[in-house]
Amino acid sequence: MSLGLNALLEPGMMVRHPQEPDWGLGQVQSNIGNRITVNFEHRGKVVIDGREIALTRIFDL
Repeated sequence: MSLGLNALLEPGMMVRHPQEPDWGLGQVQSNIGNRITVNFEHRGKVVIDGREIALTRIFDL
């Protein structure tokens, strides 16, 4: 996923952090500008800088 595709993430979508697999599955809470707030099952709520991290969208659960 390119960093530009982070802009397509919407609240409710499921994602993973590519460098933090132990955080588990995350649900996008908001995506404003380059700040993506995600609630991860094993880490809690984290604000991701979309310019630095390309989150991986999960389609199949």
